[in-house]
Amino acid sequence: MANNRVVITGLGAITPLGNDVETFWNHLKSGVSGIDYVTKVNKDDFPAKVAGEVKDFEATKYMDRKDSKRMDLFTQYAVAAARMAVEDANLEITDDIAPRVGVWIGSGIGGMATYDEQFRRFMEKGYKKVSPFFVPMLIPDMASGQVSIQLGAKGINNCSVTACASGANSIGDAYKVIERGDADFMITGGAEAPLTPMSFAGFSTAKALSFNDDPKTASRPFDKNRDGFVMGEGSGIIILESLESAQKRGAKIYAEIVGYGASGDAYHITSPAPEGEGAARAMKQAIEDAGIHVEDVDYINAHGTSTEYNDSFETAAIKSVFGEHAYALDVSSTKSMTGHLLGAAGAIEAIACVKAIQESIAPPTINYETPDENCDLNYVPNEAKEKEINVTLSNSLGFGGHNVSLIFKKFQN
Repeated sequence: MANNRVVITGLGAITPLGNDVETFWNHLKSGVSGIDYVTKVNKDDFPAKVAGEVKDFEATKYMDRKDSKRMDLFTQYAVAAARMAVEDANLEITDDIAPRVGVWIGSGIGGMATYDEQFRRFMEKGYKKVSPFFVPMLIPDMASGQVSIQLGAKGINNCSVTACASGANSIGDAYKVIERGDADFMITGGAEAPLTPMSFAGFSTAKALSFNDDPKTASRPFDKNRDGFVMGEGSGIIILESLESAQKRGAKIYAEIVGYGASGDAYHITSPAPEGEGAARAMKQAIEDAGIHVEDVDYINAHGTSTEYNDSFETAAIKSVFGEHAYALDVSSTKSMTGHLLGAAGAIEAIACVKAIQESIAPPTINYETPDENCDLNYVPNEAKEKEINVTLSNSLGFGGHNVSLIFKKFQN
């Protein structure tokens, strides 16, 4: 079996902090919040009032108007971010290489806006008024499907649906495709557009969302006064490529992906396993896969949702894996600025990890004011930290007990 090295050669992002990677990253490292009062639903109908909305998105910049009308918003975000990433990688998908270019893009809940709208039509006017594109717009794999169609990528085409771990699982799975030699390029990441009445209703009754009425401070991971997560939307796409291919075509290399760990809690549908036992196994697996020591990791982009159990159990998991080194690490949650992009979270956080390596900057956890005795690591409070970063680890943990850890490393020939 081949054991190819896999590098990152392109990045693309549509986020609450900007609709390109540079704007997103500049806002992240400056500690800017992309969270505000929600406008895509009537906030007076729900106890949760805030969200991380994508602003000023124009689908027709990235695709034909007719095509865009046959895509749910999450798919439009994926196509836009994928076009950016392919362009950034200076990758021309010709007939010669198309069968070696795969797509693996995850989504946690797929076309929620389509579901809401079409169900309303059905209830009001009967089945004949439901769009014939209802099912292809709804299903979560359509981000991968449409990116493949729009860009002409004919390799393996897949989609990991693992709730909030979907984007990270997709990147890890795509990495393994290239590592074993089944593709030379993978367009991979996650996409989500969940800001709909039914999503707000479901997460509100589950008491998962923050009911804090101050948008800028509602998402406060690891802070004692956290009260739930803030929903966000968008897409992050990265181009993974075999090192051999990247070097052959003289591509710029952002970083190398070297480790992937995935585990199941076998515990509860929404609550993480006590003390983050499952998350700890995913981190250990990723470290083993990367062939590194725990002391090599410089920065962790935590799942850090701003919920009571996640933040304390993830902290416990980091301490159980890293021992004394846990206190030398920088750990931050960029969800404090973006909100939680559900199936796209792991993808934009992977981009943050790659940029952290490239620029030697650990992005901050904003809104960190009151320490919690159960969360006692260095969370890079409120301001970014300049330090040499050679190895980063990104955690994504999803409903259903899905745990994923990805490890990125500074590229050295």
